[in-house]
Amino acid sequence: MENKITRSIFFKRKEEEFLIKEDVIVEEKALTLYANDSEIATVVCSPWELEYMSYGFLFSEGILRDIDDVEDFYLDEEKGQAFLEIKGFEENPSGRLFMKRVVNTCCGRSRASFYYSNDALLAKTVDSKIQIKDVQVFTLMEELEEQAVLFKETGGVHSAALTDGKEILSFHQDIGRHNTLDRILGQAKLEKTSLEDKMILFSGRVASEIVLKISKMGIPILISRSAPSSLALDLAEDLGITVIGFARENRFSVYTHPERVEGIDE
Repeated sequence: MENKITRSIFFKRKEEEFLIKEDVIVEEKALTLYANDSEIATVVCSPWELEYMSYGFLFSEGILRDIDDVEDFYLDEEKGQAFLEIKGFEENPSGRLFMKRVVNTCCGRSRASFYYSNDALLAKTVDSKIQIKDVQVFTLMEELEEQAVLFKETGGVHSAALTDGKEILSFHQDIGRHNTLDRILGQAKLEKTSLEDKMILFSGRVASEIVLKISKMGIPILISRSAPSSLALDLAEDLGITVIGFARENRFSVYTHPERVEGIDE
């Protein structure tokens, strides 16, 4: 992982003195994605494991449907460009609908709304009977924090992990919280890992776009150390996703589908 060392002027209020010190600053780069010579999008992300980032973003947006559809992949890290040859790309409706704004109700019945056509097309209701124990929530979130070394050094990245409820299977950090989920998805697709029986551990705020990404991944449980938004919870309720927030310091709150947390009776 690439990071810059920079000199800064540090001021501590009580001592009222200036100190010159070195800070570790996390890197931030633009990555432009191309499918069959068509420019798809430019994402701002951390400049490592860009293959996972590229695949995960394209899967999340529905531009890539099957890992076996990729006929060629080329990454130019210096220029920040990723090129994919995708079989059947021209016939894929998601390519035409990408970033097209729309407002419609979730699953045709909900209070919650989608704001982009691809979200309405790709989001799916999660139907899973898996459960997690309270002690597992605490243990896994502690492990997430232990692995978040770059955050401790810089304070400038988010963390996310894929878990089976027993151990962390993959771990990613990025300047963008949504990018961490794309990286997890990209790695899972490349390694052909099933996601329907997995959970996500997450450091950031749970906004609506985070729940939508979880839905597209088909993951039933999202555990975050931070807060959810109201729209995120409306979407999670209707899409069958268990959202656990404020999972830190020996406590957590269960907001939606509590039946997946052992010991909770509705």
